[in-house]
Amino acid sequence: MSSPAQSPALRSVMEWRVAVIAGLVAGSVFLVLNLLFATLYYQVSAWTVFRYAASIVMGPGVLPPPASFDAATLVVGLGVNYLLALVYAVILAFIIHRWGLIVGIVGGALYGAALYFINLYTLTLLVPWLFAVNSMPLLISHVVFGAVAGGVYELFDVDVPGGV
Repeated sequence: MSSPAQSPALRSVMEWRVAVIAGLVAGSVFLVLNLLFATLYYQVSAWTVFRYAASIVMGPGVLPPPASFDAATLVVGLGVNYLLALVYAVILAFIIHRWGLIVGIVGGALYGAALYFINLYTLTLLVPWLFAVNSMPLLISHVVFGAVAGGVYELFDVDVPGGV
């Protein structure tokens, strides 16, 4: 007889550990893409990416040039990037749990596009200066974030017999 902890009805809805891993991986890919876009597409300092992320917490005072290195801005920018990546990946994992790799990637890409538009048209009500980064590269980085988060989650979300 199986214990209640092993009952299929009591299994978790999603794998939290895997969702966190997916968030960290996708958050890293998102960050690297935006660093590349900043230098190659926008032709601005890569530090601008950290400044925009940090400005969500620190306010628009961190944005004016020069966009040079600042340790506090870097730490806050990284924190914001990864905190949002983790939250968004956990939500995505809850949505796509056990649908398979293809749905994870495609559904994740659609989710990333939705995040872009939600962030653009709601977050900018609270943080209006973020509307300035509205662009195709930012949409692309959101879509890639979702695809990576969904793909990584589904790739490593394996059904462990008797697991919770």
